[in-house]
Amino acid sequence: MADFTPVSAAIGGVLIGLSAVLLMLSTGRIAGISGIFSGLLNLRGEDKGWRIVFVAGLILAPILAGLIGYGMAQPKLPSSWAVIIAAGLLVGFGTRLGGGCTSGHGICGVARLSPRSIAATVVFMVTAVITVAVTHHVLGG
Repeated sequence: MADFTPVSAAIGGVLIGLSAVLLMLSTGRIAGISGIFSGLLNLRGEDKGWRIVFVAGLILAPILAGLIGYGMAQPKLPSSWAVIIAAGLLVGFGTRLGGGCTSGHGICGVARLSPRSIAATVVFMVTAVITVAVTHHVLGG
């Protein structure tokens, strides 16, 4: 693991936790990205301001980090737009099926000791371990 960076990972974790707590304290809302984004798509929603700022921060933070030279690796995207679109649709379907996304369940739900979120997070993690094992060890990726 040449890219093992525990200090930056810990700082990132603290910032994510802090943002989740600040959002909960200021709006009473859970920092689940799927819920925040879907609220932007609701034409009759009244609380769009903080949602726009939150999503803009998700987009602008890595761009800013790249501009100031924070040595981020370029993402490796599939060469096919069909694969990207299919993956996005599957993620959206899974988010709906699971009643929330990894950030909502894994960060906020587990912190609130929600049994549903703990179960969902266990499923996410087991699936991730199996995916890495298959793609990197069985398929030789």
